[in-house]
Amino acid sequence: MQGKIVKGISGFYYVHVAESGIYECKAKGIFRNKKIKPLVGDNVEIVVLDETEKLGNITEILPRKNELIRPAVSNIDLALLIFAAAKPKPNFNLLDRFLIMMQYQDVPVTICFNKKDLASDEELAELEEVYAGCGSRVLFTSAKQGEGIEELRTELRGKTAAVAGPSGVGKSSLINLLQPEASMETGAISKKIERGKHTTRHSEIIPVEDGTYIMDTPGFSSLYIPGFEKENLADCYPEFIPLAPYCRFAGCSHISEPDCRVKQALEEGKIHPVRYENYKLLYEELKNQKKY
Repeated sequence: MQGKIVKGISGFYYVHVAESGIYECKAKGIFRNKKIKPLVGDNVEIVVLDETEKLGNITEILPRKNELIRPAVSNIDLALLIFAAAKPKPNFNLLDRFLIMMQYQDVPVTICFNKKDLASDEELAELEEVYAGCGSRVLFTSAKQGEGIEELRTELRGKTAAVAGPSGVGKSSLINLLQPEASMETGAISKKIERGKHTTRHSEIIPVEDGTYIMDTPGFSSLYIPGFEKENLADCYPEFIPLAPYCRFAGCSHISEPDCRVKQALEEGKIHPVRYENYKLLYEELKNQKKY
């Protein structure tokens, strides 16, 4: 029987099997010997031990499409970054950190600005302008007024999407609007999990509809990716990539070198100053990070 790990806590894995529900499983010792740890998002083969109690064993982890380091999850088709359009005003630096982490790990991103009902037309236009060249789709929603929900649902259909963003932006409200029918499934997981005393926040996948999953991930705001150096940063800015070959110096950092095409594009208004200023801040941060 095949399913997807939707939650993993203290050696127990909760596997969602279409049509059958959630099974509480242990992973076979063979994985430990091979030093493979099942991840939330893994597609797995299970053997059912008790159908009534919905208990089983994971016997095989199917090949992963990708594997993120933070959060530690697999098989992500899309990262959905949710920020408020207003109240609170979006933190562009944090948003760019998310974008860079996903870009570096080759995960497509959709940016969703919620609470559009609280922002002026000028504010919405500015948000669209800042992220026009970032290589990600930008959507606007209002969970409160139910606006943009169908467009968002269409964007997620058939995908496993990791949802990230700061608190207070309406993430839970949007997730609840997207998956009211799935609350029975998540309720079933919660009931099983409450046997233990697990209170830590873990990544959790919420089945939305057949083949569509939302992964709610604990906050990951620090720009930490093993092996990520300041030299990798420019490659995570899609606006910079076509310009870099025309800089005077190979390996131009786009900060202090003369004849830099990126800085020229900035002066010509082709790169948004908000994006460029964040690039400089993050470059400095990476330059000063301690090597352990």
